Amino acid sequence: MQQLQVAVRQLDPELPLPSYARPGDAGADLHARDDVTIAPGEHAMIATGVAIALPEGYAAFVHPRSGLAARHGITTLNGPGTVDAGYRGEIKVNLINHDPREPFTVHRGDRIAQLVVQEVVAVQWAAVDSLPQSARGDTGHGDSGGFGGR
Repeated sequence: MQQLQVAVRQLDPELPLPSYARPGDAGADLHARDDVTIAPGEHAMIATGVAIALPEGYAAFVHPRSGLAARHGITTLNGPGTVDAGYRGEIKVNLINHDPREPFTVHRGDRIAQLVVQEVVAVQWAAVDSLPQSARGDTGHGDSGGFGGR
């Protein structure tokens, strides 16, 4: 696996830096800076206590934790959230509680999301009159020939 050094500003020195649970994992765990209770159907911005400086050509993506979703109906509202290379502020996670009945409390230090860093490219968009053909063509949203397609 390729290695990349990323500068991290630890805004809360009592919280761990983003870290991987196992070798080879794609996502580094992000931890909650505060205790926050999220009512059913509500969402909240949860601070993580870290700010990063990604090199140009990279972005970080905040992904939900599958265990929180499976056990409690907690996921990210805008997942994945994008952290651009030029952003230097604290990373915050927009969590939503999809459980219809139970509030969910995030405790300080809880693992609340995963941060995946990826190389990205700058696209030079070229306006054209037509696009080259493909096997899928212009079928879309649920019409790829599988489930619910024609």
